Amino acid sequence: MSATRYTYLGPEGTFTEAALRSLPEAATRELVPMVSVPAVLDAVRRGEAAGALVAIENSVEGGVTATLDELATGSPLMIYREVLLPIAFALLVRPGTQLADVKTVTGHPVAQPQVRKWLEAHLPDAQWESAASNADGARQVQEGRFDGAFAGEFAARLYGLEPLVTDIHGGRSATTRFVLVGRPGRTSSPTGADKTSAVVWLGDDHPGALLELLQEFAARGVNLMRIESRPTGQGLGNYCFSIDCEGHIADRRVGEALMGLKRFCPKVRFLGSYPRADEVRPQLRPGTSDEDFTSAADWLSRCMDGRGEL
Repeated sequence: MSATRYTYLGPEGTFTEAALRSLPEAATRELVPMVSVPAVLDAVRRGEAAGALVAIENSVEGGVTATLDELATGSPLMIYREVLLPIAFALLVRPGTQLADVKTVTGHPVAQPQVRKWLEAHLPDAQWESAASNADGARQVQEGRFDGAFAGEFAARLYGLEPLVTDIHGGRSATTRFVLVGRPGRTSSPTGADKTSAVVWLGDDHPGALLELLQEFAARGVNLMRIESRPTGQGLGNYCFSIDCEGHIADRRVGEALMGLKRFCPKVRFLGSYPRADEVRPQLRPGTSDEDFTSAADWLSRCMDGRGEL
């Protein structure tokens, strides 16, 4: 395995590259752009890279389906950390282009919902065609295939373009969440401000099946931060659930919730416990701390020995 190589969705100039370069260790790694999210992650699976940074969620459209599906299938991978990057787009054009000249635009499919309102207001007749990435869209504008591309303003100089309009976004707090993924290994120690990710498959479709899944978390006071259903490819109506929750697998409440899921779900894929990028600590409900779980277990032992207060 190449211990000095990280992959990301390319080409150069993507938001993913910008997020990756925000990591301190990126300065000592070879950063290799790839053509797609599957290619990025498969390089890690094959041992050609030690890690990969991929977008997994944005505050406008929710989960990034390509990433969610890749993490749910194929050889297991684990998440080791996350990066939050505020997102603002620029309309990049060839020098001399005016807004009235822009008839065709491009960008990554995830970008389209984030610039839709701006397009409706300023370029309602422009034709959109998706690109493999925002930077790839900028490259295609450079080649003359489109009049404009929505990408990071920083990509303009890489492709000899000009930012015609800047600060375009789907909301003032528009943010994309990226995760650093590697091959399975030991989880990092709990920090007190952690997140755990998993994919869960239900055994069969029956009334209350999803409720049973949710109760494993609710009964232990574990807050879900994201839950999304994704098709399994086994026919209509067959779904798995991609989940992020507060806490670390080493926390009793989280570990027991995952064990509860494993007891009745045919498949649970643990994707990792890792530090939260925002460093927010969970607000624990009474009875859900590790000390509370230990105290309850001690009480149960005393009951079995005839020493407990029944």
